[in-house]
Parts: sequence; structure tokens; C-alpha cells
Amino acid sequence: MSKAGRRVIESAEQALAFAKGETKGQGIFRVHVPKKIDVRALRRRVRMSQSVFAANFGVSIRTIQDWEQGHRVPSGPALAFLTVIAREPEAVRRAFSAKS
Repeated sequence: MSKAGRRVIESAEQALAFAKGETKGQGIFRVHVPKKIDVRALRRRVRMSQSVFAANFGVSIRTIQDWEQGHRVPSGPALAFLTVIAREPEAVRRAFSAKS
């Protein structure tokens, strides 16, 4: 994984820890990580097939399928990461690009 990709994952993990009250913030902002996310709707909103979504965001296609079929539910860092994708998909794609 690229340095930028690692930074995105670390940021998502920090955001989740902050949202859970596990870290002390500066009081400047509040982090909101939803309790659940509709992965299929998110994937469709960014106009990607399951395989393209998986490849672009470093998630296995099987995991995408399990989330969409309700066999598994994203939680923890995965949920935070999907929230970042939902809000800033192009920024995540840039962070994971080979040009980093």
C-alpha cells in the first residue's frame, strides 16, 4: 500500500477512535461515523461495479459482496473508511493512486 493510502487508513482509524471518545480532541470539530452504511447504494452512487470498487479502494470483492448481500456488516475502521469514500471518493482514489 502506498504512503498516501496508509495515511487515509490511519486517518479513518483516528476518526473512529475520536468518535468513540477514545482520544482527546481539540474541541474544534465533531466526527460523525454512521452506525451503518448502504454499501450497494454507495457503490452505485460512485458508478462502479463491485470489481472496480474493490480495486479502487483496496477491499476484496468478496467483502463487497458479503456487505451488499447482508452476510457481513462493515464496522470499525471499515465503516469509517466507507464513510470517507461516501463523502470524498475522489480524494481517496487520489490517495491510493500510484503517483503518490
